[in-house]
Amino acid sequence: MNEDNALTPFRIGIPQADLDDLRDRLARTRWPVPVPGRDDRTDFSRGIPPVYLRELAEYWRDGFDWRAQEERLNEHEQFTTVVDGQTFHVVHARSANPGAVPLVLNHGWPGSFVDYRRLVPLLTDEFHVVVPSLPGFGFSTPLSGTGWELARTTEAYAEIMTRLGYERFAAHGTDIGAGVTGRLAAVHPERVIGTHIGSDPRWLGLLGDRFPFPEGLSDDETARIEAVRTEYAAERGYLEMQNHRPDTIGAALTDSPVGQLAWIAEKFGTRAGGAYRTPDESVDRDQLLTGISLYWFTRSGASSAQFYYESEHSGVDLVMGSGVPSGWAVFDTHPLMRRVLDPGKAIDHWSEFAEGGHFPAMEEPELLADDIRTFFRGVS
Repeated sequence: MNEDNALTPFRIGIPQADLDDLRDRLARTRWPVPVPGRDDRTDFSRGIPPVYLRELAEYWRDGFDWRAQEERLNEHEQFTTVVDGQTFHVVHARSANPGAVPLVLNHGWPGSFVDYRRLVPLLTDEFHVVVPSLPGFGFSTPLSGTGWELARTTEAYAEIMTRLGYERFAAHGTDIGAGVTGRLAAVHPERVIGTHIGSDPRWLGLLGDRFPFPEGLSDDETARIEAVRTEYAAERGYLEMQNHRPDTIGAALTDSPVGQLAWIAEKFGTRAGGAYRTPDESVDRDQLLTGISLYWFTRSGASSAQFYYESEHSGVDLVMGSGVPSGWAVFDTHPLMRRVLDPGKAIDHWSEFAEGGHFPAMEEPELLADDIRTFFRGVS
């Protein structure tokens, strides 16, 4: 770490020309020719339904107020700092409580610091909250070069916490952020007070791929897991593209706002009780579009995809063990989650919720905040 350790104050201010360009591009969208029978706005079986996508795009163009959202995002202190040649954007929400614990919140894809907008105010009574953006995501752009994967990013985050004066800290994460959180504890156990992971049944889809099947499953249990694996496999198209061809998809995401909209919004169309639920029924529409707008304005649809390629080809394990206290909060719970992921009950704190899903900070921020507080009160 040879560069200047400066923390440079940052404030979001997207040029009006960029807002005008987005609105113009949305107005001139070249739409696909409709396929007869594809008129159900809740049918995500082939991806995002065209009728719903058009509805969302029209609201993004005519109803969404970026300036209002920008003002809300600027309520918290922000800065940029350069680590290992890469610029990182960091949100820093200090607590008024002198005994507050430093807590780093680690986001994943297709997320950003925007994911935690509703969560942060629920935590600052007990925590100094730090939200770094992954390299290539949001304002942690442009990428300084290749090679930014999980291990290198984890070391950069540890350095950021040092620059803030936090020798010891707590960590929470979901998706890619869960990997960063776990690796922080494994590599820096003397610094990490505890780790808290937000999860959902998609982890079961990794069985047989990244994780082995547990022993002793009944035929019925195996069948239930295979059903999850089948559903997960149907959603892996984006993963294979970003793991292996980020430059190809990156060109489309950078040039077409509706392409970027479809690429991300489709991930928020989830199943509930066997039926599909639109993104609007899972998360706040304006918060969803704020995150997507951030990807558009920073051109991070392309650069965030590079993180997948780097991680896929790095040989770095997604999950690492540590002796640090750990807690998991599982949303949209599945009856086999703990048996499969924690058969020996080694995880110190395990909570299951019927509500929520893969984006708990956006879907159920109060539940997530309560669980984070409960866990860290017992270990800090």
